[in-house]
Amino acid sequence: MSSPGREMTLRQAALVAGAGLLLMAITTPFGETLIYSRLVVENDIAATARNIVAHRGLFLLGVVGYLITFAADIVVAWALYLLFAPVNRSLSLLTAWFRLIYTAAALAAMLKLVSVLRLVTTAEYQIAFGADQLHAQVKLLLDSYRFEWSMSLVIFGAHLCLLGYLVFRSVYVPRAIGLVLVAAGLGWVISILGPLVAPGASLEVVGVTVVGELIFMLWLLIRGRKLEHPALA
Repeated sequence: MSSPGREMTLRQAALVAGAGLLLMAITTPFGETLIYSRLVVENDIAATARNIVAHRGLFLLGVVGYLITFAADIVVAWALYLLFAPVNRSLSLLTAWFRLIYTAAALAAMLKLVSVLRLVTTAEYQIAFGADQLHAQVKLLLDSYRFEWSMSLVIFGAHLCLLGYLVFRSVYVPRAIGLVLVAAGLGWVISILGPLVAPGASLEVVGVTVVGELIFMLWLLIRGRKLEHPALA
């Protein structure tokens, strides 16, 4: 009896990865829009707390959007491992692990949003902390969520660099896409660590990273269906 990995072809792996990346491209902005654009008020944590209490349904939808993103990340890591296992199985596995570690770190950061919701909607906490302490707790959790998730993107950047190398070494994905993915990975690392190393420097390169990932996603969805290769061993 064949294992599931032996039944997955390169074409199927490419389409699964592409579909997962497309889903993430939808759900990630969804969460950001519902929570940070609509509910979080910059430099006014009291207004932010009131917004979350008044619109807890929107806040929960944003959290669900993030959860869907992380679930898709796991599927994409698996599909990309299968897609590039013929190039170098060990390196493809390492690349998948980098994405899974990033996902776990980002999920742990995102769970702080759940703690925020519990703080502002539970009467016992409001009585125990008082308004000022409660707002300080909410601010700390929101700031920690943003900082921890941004630091996890360094691991994601390393994943993209490894993925780009696998693409470059493959014979069935254009080498130019591999170079674009390496550039995207370096872009994440520079944009996150750069301000810490050189606070005064202008190192905003997130646009490059997003374009690189978008190009790869489109290739998987459009050209991936035409891949011809024996089933993965």
